[in-house]
Amino acid sequence: MGELPGSRALVTGGTRGIGAAVARHLSDAGARVVVSARSRGDYDGPGHFVAADVATADGPHQLAAEAAAHLGGIDILVDNAASQTRVPDGVLAMTDADWLTDLNGSLLSAVRLDRAVVPGMIAAGGGVIVHIGSNAARLPQPAALAYASAKAALATYSKGLANEVGRRNVRVNLVSPGVIETSALSARLRTLADEAGTDLDTARRQFMTTFGVPLQRPGTADDVAALVAFLVSPAASYLTGTNHVIDGGLLPTV
Repeated sequence: MGELPGSRALVTGGTRGIGAAVARHLSDAGARVVVSARSRGDYDGPGHFVAADVATADGPHQLAAEAAAHLGGIDILVDNAASQTRVPDGVLAMTDADWLTDLNGSLLSAVRLDRAVVPGMIAAGGGVIVHIGSNAARLPQPAALAYASAKAALATYSKGLANEVGRRNVRVNLVSPGVIETSALSARLRTLADEAGTDLDTARRQFMTTFGVPLQRPGTADDVAALVAFLVSPAASYLTGTNHVIDGGLLPTV
C-alpha cells in the first residue's frame, strides 16, 4: 500500500533525472502528480504534464494555477527545477547575465512557486514542500559559482520559510544531492572509459575515487527520489526546516 493515497503533487523539472524519479516514486505511493518542465521531451512517466518556464517572472504563477486546477489543489510541491551556467574561465569571467540566469533558475523559481502555492496549502490545512538543493552550496566550483551561490541561498530561504509557515502546518525541507548519475554523467563516464581504454564500471570507480566519496559510487536518481518520497509522507510529519545531504558521505558533518 502506498503512503500517499489521494495526495496531490506538483514536481518541477520533472521530465528527466531526479525529477522524473520523484514523480514515479510519488505516483507509486498513491499520489496524483503534475509534472512540469519547459518541454516534455521524451518523458513517458506518470502524471499530467504541464509546460512551464519557472525561471520567468510569470511562469511559476501560471504553473501553480494550472496544476491546482487539474488536481483540485496541491498538497505536495517538489521544487526540482534549476539552472547551472558553467563558465570555464571562472567566477571573474561570469557576467551579470550568467548570475541572473542561475539566480532565477535555481533560487527565484522556487521562491515564486512557493509564493503561488503556499496560500492554497494554508487554506487547505497544510502541505509539504521539498526544495532540491545541491552539495555544491558547500563545495562550490569556480566554473559554476553562480549556481552554487543560488543553492546556498536556497538553503537559507528553505529554513526561513519553514520557520514562517510551520505554525500553519506546512512543512519545508531541503534535499542536497551530491554526485548523481543522471544521463549527462553517464555520457561523461562513457567518454572517460573510451579515452582510457577501459570499461564503464572501472571509469565510474576511478571518477568517484577522484571525488573522494566514501561509498565509492555515484548516487542514483532513485536514491534521491526515495528520500523525497519519505520527506513528503506522514512518516516524516515532525521533520521541517532540515537539510538532508545525500552524497555518499562526501561532505563533512559540519
